[in-house]
Amino acid sequence: MTKPKQRRGKRAKTTMADYAMSFEQLGQWMSERARAPALRRPRATSLSMLDGVVAAVVAGPVSMASEEWVCPLLGVDPDAFNHDTEEFSAIAATLMRHNAISETLSTKPESFEPLFVRSLDGEVDPQPWCMGFYAVMKLRLLVWWRLLSPNATEHAMLRPILIHCIDDTGRPLLPPARHTLGTLPVAQNAWRDIPVAVEALRQFWMPMRFKRGA
Repeated sequence: MTKPKQRRGKRAKTTMADYAMSFEQLGQWMSERARAPALRRPRATSLSMLDGVVAAVVAGPVSMASEEWVCPLLGVDPDAFNHDTEEFSAIAATLMRHNAISETLSTKPESFEPLFVRSLDGEVDPQPWCMGFYAVMKLRLLVWWRLLSPNATEHAMLRPILIHCIDDTGRPLLPPARHTLGTLPVAQNAWRDIPVAVEALRQFWMPMRFKRGA
């Protein structure tokens, strides 16, 4: 990625942090952009969904060029990477989130915590995060396909995520889990297994990424 052209009169910027808006500002920026009818709609409309996208990029089967996933995620054109604008400030904040998650999974995977939506009373809604993860899977679905078959042993790594996802028609990607009297539905607590699942996926795909020279 080339260094973006800076606005005249601005202090020289040398690091990604110099360009990036705060993570909280990024959430507001995405929300406002999603409501703007004249702008390209971003795939991610919340920080939780963005967090899921980034986790999938980090833990996925192949390395992806920043433009391939950031542009649809934020609803920007590739040329936005070349100019010091508000769009690039959002891009920089996204890439910093990518670096932070990559560092966490590489050095302290046990401390990885997905950014789930939580209500005021503490209820967890993992769907936005999981839909972000699934959005990246769809960009390279042929590679992810080997884990999508319910008959595959490795499919268990994806279930905690996919069980919260819906397809383009609004239907669940996976059939409702069976449960017996006195037990909770699997989907209700599946989100607790997502941090471990993400690290398991990263470890599973790592040999392929290194083999491809990632």
